[in-house]
Amino acid sequence: MLPPFIIDQIRKREEEEAPRPQPRVELPIPPQPLAEHGQDDDDRGVVVIDLM
Repeated sequence: MLPPFIIDQIRKREEEEAPRPQPRVELPIPPQPLAEHGQDDDDRGVVVIDLM
């Protein structure tokens, strides 16, 4: 049988190693409205930049 102080040390180490919940920060980002299909297609395209 282990002495009581060793059992206490083992319990303390197990408590220290237990995963703790991580702090979270909620960002005040307003929800984005869902765009209907085809609404944003006019703004899309390909841009080619010739560096030579």
